[in-house]
Amino acid sequence: MPAKESEKRPNARNRSTPLVLTLLLAAAWLLWSGMFKPLLVGLGVFSCVLTVFIIRRMGYFDRQVYAFRYDLRLVGFWLWLLGEIARSSLEVARVVLSRKLRLSTEVIELDVSSLDQVDQVLLGNSITLTPGTLTLEAHNDKLVVHALTAEGARSLRGGEMKRRVAALHGGK
Repeated sequence: MPAKESEKRPNARNRSTPLVLTLLLAAAWLLWSGMFKPLLVGLGVFSCVLTVFIIRRMGYFDRQVYAFRYDLRLVGFWLWLLGEIARSSLEVARVVLSRKLRLSTEVIELDVSSLDQVDQVLLGNSITLTPGTLTLEAHNDKLVVHALTAEGARSLRGGEMKRRVAALHGGK
């Protein structure tokens, strides 16, 4: 059975995704390296193009599970996450530097069955980036998380981070 015409032609989004990824990789490389000598910039551009070439050959952009959506909601999420990281850093510093070390560690399990695989990974990584919390395991639509304080565990159970991750792709 012949493929439909729409299945033969890649859509504009599939064609632009490698370009956007190349530009993001190049920008990150330039910012993190801080080196602007022609040879190093050339090697950086080469490594970014080679990386995108290899993952394109692997079919990375052909699978919907890996399709990453770039829009302003992601930037908003990053800004919110930076605020959470700063807030949690202060809370952990307060707990660690207090005269009486009042740790109330908890291991909790979060149900993430409402999120797709990419969003589950994003949520697990966001939890781990936030000081005082660590994703221990991600399996069978569950995240097992260690929280340094009861407040951190309560915050995760409240679901604000999960809600914001789901909202990135139009979820609830």
